[in-house]
Amino acid sequence: MNSMFYLHRLKWAGLLLVANAGLLLYLSLGDLKTTPSWSWTDIAGEGGSAALVLVWLGLLLKGRPAGRVTNLLFIGLACLFLSLWMDTLDEFVALPEAWVWDHWLESAPMPVGFVLLTIGIYHWHREQLAINAQMVNRERHFREHRQFDKVTPLADAGYLRSQLAAALPEAQENQQPLSLLVLDLDEFHLINARYGHAEGDRVLQLVCQQMMMNLRRHDLLCRLAGDRFAVLLPNTLEAQAQTLALELTQSIAHLACKSSLQGERIPLRATTVAVMARQDDAESLLARSNLAMAHAKQALELKRA
Repeated sequence: MNSMFYLHRLKWAGLLLVANAGLLLYLSLGDLKTTPSWSWTDIAGEGGSAALVLVWLGLLLKGRPAGRVTNLLFIGLACLFLSLWMDTLDEFVALPEAWVWDHWLESAPMPVGFVLLTIGIYHWHREQLAINAQMVNRERHFREHRQFDKVTPLADAGYLRSQLAAALPEAQENQQPLSLLVLDLDEFHLINARYGHAEGDRVLQLVCQQMMMNLRRHDLLCRLAGDRFAVLLPNTLEAQAQTLALELTQSIAHLACKSSLQGERIPLRATTVAVMARQDDAESLLARSNLAMAHAKQALELKRA
């Protein structure tokens, strides 16, 4: 499995560079302490804590894509590490007691790190709540169905059709609006051609996660085929569905997606359409959405030409 760690190599290199700069600064300005004067308790506590924070940083960079939340968590943990690292160096190198700047290096990064880490964890928590809400909504149905997509954690087109067949008569009977949103990634075949199908599958998974975070709890996201997704929107007027479609388009365009091997940004664009059910059955509503998508794609090509 491709690791995301490579995408954050500059962050890791920058942290090690600052840590080494601190080491060289202490060695050049201070004197090494003799072994009997070492405090092994402090060395174990501060040095061990710094090592554990480094492990946390490695796990963070290995498991998360680039983005604001990752940056907040990284900078927060990096400040904690640097504070602990400078504390550890102080156990081996003696600096003149008249100097106070070393105390600032040891103490100042710690509260800054905790503040940034708290903000990052808060936003991470909000991400997880959005994802969990979508997964709970699907789990309720998936316990009784096996219509899974093979690449993303979504239901497939067959499951969408079965849900439409059940939701459309119910919406008509209760006189409630029901809309269908379809999202298609533009020129996705170029990603497969340039980076390979494994990378293309990873991009689809990231897009899926991004869409989950921008949908409501009761919306149903499915993968129709290839790079095309559909969202069943209960109790939603067409104007509301079109607003959501625009938000999803903008969200995909701003997704910080980078290739696993080179770390270069993969630009993503999506075309979205939304149609509201009238006197439709599942097939006719899907046919209308496909026709709307074809018109939208044609208009996009004419605009680019």
